[in-house]
Amino acid sequence: MRKAGAQMKLGAFLTATGQHIAAWRHREVKADGGVNLKEYVEIVRIAERGKFDMMFLADNAGIWDRELESDGRSSRAAYFEPITLLSALAAVTERIGLVATATTTFNEPYNVARKYASLDHLSGGRAGWNLVTSANEAEAYNFGFDVHLAHADRYARAREFAEIVLGLWDSWEDDAFLRDKESGRFFDPAKLHMLDHKGERFSVRGPLNVPRTPQGRPILVQAGSSEAGMDLAAWCADVVFTAQPALADGVAFYKELKTRVARAGRSPDDLKIMPGLSPVVGRTREEAQAKFQELQELIDPVVGLGLLSSMAGYDLSGYPVDGPFPDLPDSNTGKGRLKVLKDTAHRENLTIRQLYMRIAGTRGHNLVIGTAADIADQMEEWFTSEAADGFNIMPQALPASLSDFVELVIPELQRRGLFRTEYEGRTLREHLGLSWPANRYAAARAAAAE
Repeated sequence: MRKAGAQMKLGAFLTATGQHIAAWRHREVKADGGVNLKEYVEIVRIAERGKFDMMFLADNAGIWDRELESDGRSSRAAYFEPITLLSALAAVTERIGLVATATTTFNEPYNVARKYASLDHLSGGRAGWNLVTSANEAEAYNFGFDVHLAHADRYARAREFAEIVLGLWDSWEDDAFLRDKESGRFFDPAKLHMLDHKGERFSVRGPLNVPRTPQGRPILVQAGSSEAGMDLAAWCADVVFTAQPALADGVAFYKELKTRVARAGRSPDDLKIMPGLSPVVGRTREEAQAKFQELQELIDPVVGLGLLSSMAGYDLSGYPVDGPFPDLPDSNTGKGRLKVLKDTAHRENLTIRQLYMRIAGTRGHNLVIGTAADIADQMEEWFTSEAADGFNIMPQALPASLSDFVELVIPELQRRGLFRTEYEGRTLREHLGLSWPANRYAAARAAAAE
């Protein structure tokens, strides 16, 4: 049962011009939003005004080039590298957490550990790393590969990668830096530790040349809902971003993942499960529906089919667009997302066209259209039913959809006692209510002394 007085956590998933694939064509949206710093500053300040726990940036190290005609009609081909962008946004915000994606498939652990530790210092303890394994096969061609790594191999690499990053973040104990001008001692060598990792895929000596960070280590977010993804999250994640299309699915996923967390020797409270939610809010239901319909009418069929093909991991252009969504086998892309697509299509008997119209603004996450009370009702139901610890809010068109949520839904959640009225702390770890991560070396020394 949810504890009395518990409050939900909220992330703002900010994708360039908005989550809706046609948002860039809307009359009120800046089409160059993906590379417009002023636009990002405005958007993240709106989220911070709404007391969001964090903002969340997705990333691909390449263009989804399954169908270039589709890419040429969407806004997803050009946007800032996320760590660079978050470093800029850290300077114009004070409280909101700053989370960005970095793939374990086409990066090196030391670089990732160093970048996110630096961002944590720059932001005063607000950084988070969204660990992904690159479902986009086009990324492989940018890093010297002729074929994409197999799904199982990507997750095996991710596990070792995360072990190294977590180890590097413990290179320095909390009080290692003395900076004593009188004695001339800058740091205590006894509190600096080599990692000396030699594994199947990596050899990393360490130590990291960035001190331990203001929140002990950056927050680790994971978004996989496959078996391998859940096992990885249970072992190391602080937050899981997931797509669960129905309340029963959410309850089952929540229970299963929390069970795996306990089995991994961690407290279930140390992992927050935050499904994606794409709200369209109006002062009346008719107004909300009109906002959504306006975006839907901007969908180019080529783009809709290209989006669905990319998410499914298969070229669907050879299937009748007004025929049923095919019962496809697992692909080498995102297994969890393909399952969501198949389940949604089969449960509601959707054609390919109907399915791409459905996901154009949600990517398979939940869509809710209505008044602030309607949206808060669904959020409260999921939260109290233990299908979610909070939500990653996916505004359809930016900045207007986020402003609508902050101005209308946030006050309703606050009125119900479901969301904060002020930030409780200054770090992302404090916002999420997560425990302090003890430095492994200091903890081992303390245990040995007992």
